[in-house]
Amino acid sequence: MGLSRRGLLVAGGALGAVAVGAPDVSAAGRGPGRGRVRTGFERLAADGYASLAGERVGVVTNPTGITADARHLVDVMHADRRVELTAVFGPEHGFRGTAQAGGSEGRYDDPATGLPVYDTYLKSGRQLAEVFTASGVDTVVFDIQDVGARFYTYIWTLYDCMEAAALAGKRFAVLDRPNPVTGRAALGPVLEREFATFVGREPIAQAHGMTVAELARLFNGEFLATPVELETVPMTGWARGDFFDACGLPWVPPSPNMPTPETALVYSGTCLFEGTNLSEGRGTTRPFELLGAEGIDHRWAEAANALGLPGVRFREAYFAPTFSKFQGKTVGGVQVHVHDRESFDPVRTGIGLLVTARRSWSGFAWRPDHWIDRLTGSTRVRTLIDAGADVAEVTGAWEGDLRAFRAVRKEYLLYR
Repeated sequence: MGLSRRGLLVAGGALGAVAVGAPDVSAAGRGPGRGRVRTGFERLAADGYASLAGERVGVVTNPTGITADARHLVDVMHADRRVELTAVFGPEHGFRGTAQAGGSEGRYDDPATGLPVYDTYLKSGRQLAEVFTASGVDTVVFDIQDVGARFYTYIWTLYDCMEAAALAGKRFAVLDRPNPVTGRAALGPVLEREFATFVGREPIAQAHGMTVAELARLFNGEFLATPVELETVPMTGWARGDFFDACGLPWVPPSPNMPTPETALVYSGTCLFEGTNLSEGRGTTRPFELLGAEGIDHRWAEAANALGLPGVRFREAYFAPTFSKFQGKTVGGVQVHVHDRESFDPVRTGIGLLVTARRSWSGFAWRPDHWIDRLTGSTRVRTLIDAGADVAEVTGAWEGDLRAFRAVRKEYLLYR
């Protein structure tokens, strides 16, 4: 799997005392009566930005970087004399979130604050380090809402920014937010390094079951050749079994096709349809919950329901995407209905849908570039399904790698 235990031995600024104000993990996030979650940013601000005193600060963020009362942290920090905010760094979709998938907003000055906004999208290594150097910041702060899937690119923006900050000699701070689909378990195949791209830089599970601060600790301890001087500011009031609606926080779509927490719930499984010739629901009001193609009829929903997958049912559905695959055409397929999210396994569900789509629709095909291999992290899922494997055979193929990842992951968790 390529994981080392180097991170368990790193001391000092790189990992030894990174959790600023960290709660005792045995006591963090207890019970339903604990009140709403306080994010890493809220705790940083409540402490008067003490850990940033005397430094020029740049923030990597997007529209999800908000307070509990829905103010953006850039606006809050810019108005607060206790912190010197001098730059903003925008990821895919941009700082203000106006760009669609595969796009960014470029370099501009933010009209609301006058701050320079630098584009990080598709930049890494020395090129991104040069952006940090040119900005003149001393510390780079990261605050973006993740959705819990390996192929959601913001966690690799985190990774690239950590690597670049180390190269540029900058400090790095991660302000934690909830994993909206819980942090109970890691699920699915683990990436093989030869399949590394911006939808998966390093060998982690498809549904990683971690928060961004925990991932930062993992990246610094296991993967970065030169660890960055890292601080993490944990949340309070979040437990590993909490879904987003238990947090008392407003939901802002992290990207244009992630409109609700329910989208995030299915995404780590149904996003696999990006690697096929079926629509993954982009261009509808239910992306990643609606799946289909021209020529599919009721037989797919029947076959998927016959699998008896836990916590989920499939409805025969017809829809006409307004953009992306099958734009303006009526297609048939399924809608994914999760009725018991506690037992629902999104990755197993995604595999079940792939297996049944291939068996029930003669037009099924993988994308010619084998994008499915980048999403799943190896050739195994594609080749097993092509060979006629059932759901149990496909999901069983990654169990050894997943056990190894879970053992390493455990060392970096901040919450119970």
